[in-house]
Amino acid sequence: MNIAFIPARCGSESIPFKNIKIICGKPLIYWALLALTKSKNIDQIYVATDCDEIKDTVRDFNFDTVQIFDRSSTNASNTASTESVMLEFLDSKDFSGEDLFVLVQATTPFTSSDDFDNAINILKSNFEIDSLLSCVESKRFFWTKNGNAINYDYYNRPLRQDFDGILMENGAFYINTVENINKHKNRLSGNIHPYLMPEYSAIEADEEDDWIIIEKLMYKYVVNNKPSKIIKLFATDVDGVLTDAGMYYDNNGNELKRFNTHDGMAFKILKEKGIITAMITSEKTNIVKRRANKLQVDYLFQGVKGREKLEVLEKICIEKNMSLSEVAYIGDDINDYQALSSVGFPACPNNAITKIKNIEGIKHLSKSGGDGAVREFVDLLLKE
Repeated sequence: MNIAFIPARCGSESIPFKNIKIICGKPLIYWALLALTKSKNIDQIYVATDCDEIKDTVRDFNFDTVQIFDRSSTNASNTASTESVMLEFLDSKDFSGEDLFVLVQATTPFTSSDDFDNAINILKSNFEIDSLLSCVESKRFFWTKNGNAINYDYYNRPLRQDFDGILMENGAFYINTVENINKHKNRLSGNIHPYLMPEYSAIEADEEDDWIIIEKLMYKYVVNNKPSKIIKLFATDVDGVLTDAGMYYDNNGNELKRFNTHDGMAFKILKEKGIITAMITSEKTNIVKRRANKLQVDYLFQGVKGREKLEVLEKICIEKNMSLSEVAYIGDDINDYQALSSVGFPACPNNAITKIKNIEGIKHLSKSGGDGAVREFVDLLLKE
């Protein structure tokens, strides 16, 4: 049997709750679990955590083969070693000594199911190998603090293409038998074999700057090369989009607006999908406030004009740790120009002005404002 084990404690000094911090639209730990569940060789998967938030997040994935192991507080402290929680876990189970134990670290989210399968096959097919770890090939020149070259002769500095480089542990995963781990109290022992992974997988999500780089690389190499498929925020103008842009008054001079119930259902659909919603309008009325409250819109900004709309979107992105490329926005008039020109998913209703319709990449909708244009846009986004 092949057992996968991911330690994921609550505390993190550099990035709070980093194991469930959103990256590429999903919690960080999701990517390792997804690869493990797709592996042909992994039989059981455990997440060892002391954190209720992590437990709830993992359970929400609904991965059938994933189980939770309640690690002790002692083995979840900043000073506890990974080996300590591994041994705690193994001591609580009755695995065979010949079973393979795959230690997986969520902080390296580039590992594919093929990596797990290939590595396990290598270990099982070669009796001279006792344990295995993932590495990347580095063609950097390393020095000691005393000024001594570690991996090359600086008198004969090689060209990169002629340099064999050196292997660097990337922290993605380690494989050993249960018997060896119990005996040596270590994830690695005996004859250790390096499993080579792509150079981009060298970065671990330990610091904020790492996070930025990893997300870019994930979009390039993991998330189907299509970052634009991820939508985290749906925002809309009001007049001319959620309404028909008409100005209606009753006999007492009170202003009225006509909204479309199909558009209202669109907000409910977005909420069910976990997509954040916002209304951003240059007007300021109680009518819009009541409509936003009824639709349970996450953000309502009134009295916002021109470039201020873009600034509002940027603030939400910072607050929610997302980028403008993950924002969908629908607008119809000049006040929406900057916002529509900057987001990843711009759209306009059929009644939008010509300048808005001419924005590069904007989606032209068949319906006009107040007649279901927002619902049409939402349906298109979710279909794609």
